[in-house]
Amino acid sequence: MRRSPRRVIGWVVAVVFVCLAGACGGSSTEVEGSAGGGAVLKLKDPGNSGVLAYAKRAGVLEKRLAEVGAEVEWGGSYASFTATVDAVRSGSVNVLEGAFSPVLGYLANSKDIKIFSVTDRVTDPAAPQTDGLVVPADSPVRSVRDLAGKQVAVNKGGRGEYLLLLALEEAGVPAEQVKRVYLNPDQGASAFATGKVDAWWAIVRAYPEVVAKGARVLVHGRDLKDQDLSMFAARTELLQRHPKVVQVYLDVMAELTEEARKSPDKFQNVFLAQGPTAVSGARLAEEIAKARYAEVPRPATAADGAAIADVAKIFRKYGVLPADIDPADVIFDLKAGRSR
Repeated sequence: MRRSPRRVIGWVVAVVFVCLAGACGGSSTEVEGSAGGGAVLKLKDPGNSGVLAYAKRAGVLEKRLAEVGAEVEWGGSYASFTATVDAVRSGSVNVLEGAFSPVLGYLANSKDIKIFSVTDRVTDPAAPQTDGLVVPADSPVRSVRDLAGKQVAVNKGGRGEYLLLLALEEAGVPAEQVKRVYLNPDQGASAFATGKVDAWWAIVRAYPEVVAKGARVLVHGRDLKDQDLSMFAARTELLQRHPKVVQVYLDVMAELTEEARKSPDKFQNVFLAQGPTAVSGARLAEEIAKARYAEVPRPATAADGAAIADVAKIFRKYGVLPADIDPADVIFDLKAGRSR
């Protein structure tokens, strides 16, 4: 049966209207992806201090992400970066923070995460130290050169191992003469306290705690040619489909870091003022000082590839990495919405 011209015209107009409304073809997916519709940032639990903890308590990310049609999902806590990476692999987390060193091992075997932000190393001499190679106060070890034949606890394929290898190389000590004992931060603290290892590269919160207990520092990461910068990374599909959403996350982190530099007190003991996750006294003062001197995270650029290559070179030289890494393959350009 033939349709009248009037009916045909009406049918065409209706189809055009529906398509313009977003019900036809793949163009609607592209618009949704660019606008952030349906995107969910899956983050680990931030703990009781810092920028991310403050963002969670104040609901800052929820508000800002809602403006671009996205949301945040808070997950569990993880004892180490390796455990966090396992959560990324399983899909429980899709945005994470850390340093170049621990993420390189993952990137050597998989391309499902990329680095989208970098934080430059703090160089102000007034800023508190954040890591150190420590020995017991009564240890006969007086320098890095004395570590030959000794056992040193480090986090496997992480910042501790990178800094130890860098320190040994700069001191002219063959790496094979020092036994690296792979332990996570909690295990390292226990092994060091009970004398099961001769030294330990303590990082982040473990460092001020062990120094407060009397440990002696041989060298800090800041004393070395350290290229292991802090970074943010995300699952590749999230970056490719929703770069603007990830940019909002980075904007919030940068803005709150700036705020923490000016008013660091409110970024400590965010949820609890007492208990095992709370700090007080000298420890609180030190954490406040760290926040005051913290560098602001920025988008990763091609220039950051040199630092990534430097860290990878050390790891490849000493057999930590199974394969070479091309920095261009692991840096994501948020502005361009693609890998560099």
